[in-house]
Amino acid sequence: MLHPILDAVREAGQIILSAHDVQVSSKEGIGNFVTTYDVKVQSFLREKLLSIVPDAHFVGEEDKVHDDALHGLAFIVDPIDCTANFVRGMKHSAVSVALARDGVLILGAVYNPYRDEMFYAELGKGAFLNGTPIHVSDRTLSEGVFCIGTSPYHRSLRERTMTIAGRLMERMQDLRRFGSAALDLTDIACGRVELGFECILQPWDFAGGAIILTEAGGRITQLDGSPITLDRPCSILSGNPLAHRAFLEESLAK
Repeated sequence: MLHPILDAVREAGQIILSAHDVQVSSKEGIGNFVTTYDVKVQSFLREKLLSIVPDAHFVGEEDKVHDDALHGLAFIVDPIDCTANFVRGMKHSAVSVALARDGVLILGAVYNPYRDEMFYAELGKGAFLNGTPIHVSDRTLSEGVFCIGTSPYHRSLRERTMTIAGRLMERMQDLRRFGSAALDLTDIACGRVELGFECILQPWDFAGGAIILTEAGGRITQLDGSPITLDRPCSILSGNPLAHRAFLEESLAK
């Protein structure tokens, strides 16, 4: 089942690379865009993925009504994670696909077509980048770099985001802001970054990257240490075990 899913995700990435005459419209929330290619990629993935696992639900970002992600098998899909980067030609977006069974993530794939980087994992089988095993770094909080998402569609959370980021800047080496939550998670999974957080994310933003991170030896919870949720938005704290634990022990989100 893994390899047909990876093939579908890679094909979806080729649709992104072929994009031209991109038509953009706004969704609810400031700076929240959808393009004709978000819809095109999601339609392609729905057809392909449900042909591989016909009895699965399909939870996609561009759907107005979402299937149940907590019962039975469910694909959780972001066709273009960070549409804002895609619209601006910044070449840092990803296709993100996860498969859950009864609310437990069992497979994830995150593909950056611009760098031809395919991250993937299956539950209990480790995490990989283009076939090579990956693992989180062993750098401590003080030795590490962190990335953030600024929850741009929720301006009421900006002050909290900047407060937490300021605390981390006092304790860590530096900050990165890339724009794609899925690729933030895979950057942590392969040791490029030590820690990441965002005050609110939708399940399709993080589901694919979450299992890749945990299979690479990382940790992902909400900012208060509670479990992430697949059926509703939640905050995200992700990192290698040392950095993640230190963040919680120092109560940096309070």
